[in-house]
Amino acid sequence: MKITDITATRVPLPPQTIAPTWNSIVHQERSDGSSPRFGTRLEVRTDEGVTGYGFEADATVLGRLRDLLIGQDPLNAEACWDRLYAHNRKPVAKGEYISSLGKLDVALWDLRGKALGQPVWKLLGGHRNRLPIYGAGGYYGEDKGLRELATEMEGILDAGYRAVKMKVGWPGAGLQQDAERVRVVREAVGPDVDVMVDANNAWDFTTALRFARMIERYEPYWFEEPIKPDDYRGQAALCAALDIPVASGENEFTRWGFRDLIGAQGVDIVQDDPRTCGGITEWLKIAAFASAYHLPMAPHGNVYSGANCVAAVANSLIVEYRPRLEQDHSNDLYDPPAVADGHMTLSDEPGLGVPWREHLIKRLLAGGAGA
Repeated sequence: MKITDITATRVPLPPQTIAPTWNSIVHQERSDGSSPRFGTRLEVRTDEGVTGYGFEADATVLGRLRDLLIGQDPLNAEACWDRLYAHNRKPVAKGEYISSLGKLDVALWDLRGKALGQPVWKLLGGHRNRLPIYGAGGYYGEDKGLRELATEMEGILDAGYRAVKMKVGWPGAGLQQDAERVRVVREAVGPDVDVMVDANNAWDFTTALRFARMIERYEPYWFEEPIKPDDYRGQAALCAALDIPVASGENEFTRWGFRDLIGAQGVDIVQDDPRTCGGITEWLKIAAFASAYHLPMAPHGNVYSGANCVAAVANSLIVEYRPRLEQDHSNDLYDPPAVADGHMTLSDEPGLGVPWREHLIKRLLAGGAGA
């Protein structure tokens, strides 16, 4: 089997009105439905008619990386990854290159599963297929006060989740207001629901420690990215000072970056994103390294790439999904996971098991109406 082409299908999506939302670093502007929306599906084709799909593509994937893989055997996972990484040469935008490599690697694993007639989660290790999943949300928003935040979290529980994640750290809020947000969410969801608190690298060590002391009475499940991702010393001090687990890693790249983060004792829960850390191939190596330190894996990012990784290894913890934002801001090209009693279940369908909306994609590409 040989790779013959790597392309991206850009699908025009139906108009959608979207209200502004933000966290400590990223602001989603308002959309009144007049601006065009697109979803992109990465496609890796072979001479045997098997195609692997990924979730995104960019110029690096469709240019430099594509040229490196044409003619290669996609079943040789390590050879493909090493071929792509060897041409990196540590440019200034190493993160962007590694993220592009990772997106392509995810599509290659979908292809391998289909070629071999096996679900990716089994090819990667096959530890379990019923997975805990949390609903991420709790962003700041226009006219979104404490009552609206509580209602949002209650809605996530109504959708079948038993764990939720919320945002803190926006400079316009302040520590007291953010602590009040955590209190309101805890009271809304009750004592038996896990509440993750995500600061998106908002603070320095001293401020993060102060805030953690303010909210520890509400028993957060973890404190995510409280300080800058390259401050290993600060993260290690925070891990040592807190009973609340510190989760981090979505902004780290490759096994070597995680070697430094874990070696510094700067993380309690490892959150490497399969798409951006270097792909599923690299994610497995990071998971193996983390297991030697008895650290659990809770990948950031796309629910289907993350779920296949969580299902594969023994030191996995939980899957992430953003029930509203995925629909508003991502792509509409595939169905959301079916969630019941706080879990999702992976099937034995070959590949990643992504429920692509093929009929909708064809209609949208042909210029038809939305769903």
